[in-house]
Amino acid sequence: MTNHDDDQPEHKSAFGEWLVTQKDRSDLVGQLAIGAVADRRFPRNGDPEAVRKHLSAMQAEGDMFAAVDDAESDWLSA
Repeated sequence: MTNHDDDQPEHKSAFGEWLVTQKDRSDLVGQLAIGAVADRRFPRNGDPEAVRKHLSAMQAEGDMFAAVDDAESDWLSA
């Protein structure tokens, strides 16, 4: 059997889906999640890179990109 630990684990929810569940946090990740919930075009099935692309297209502030970095770390360790 081959172990694919380097691949995105299949049991994890998509990054975008996980992110919207973080809306009650009091940090930048929470602010990002609140925006994601309100954004009908937010890539809920997307990975962190898809979220970064979406934020770039929306001309988001730099703080939101830092929030994606923090959220990605939390998501990977969850």
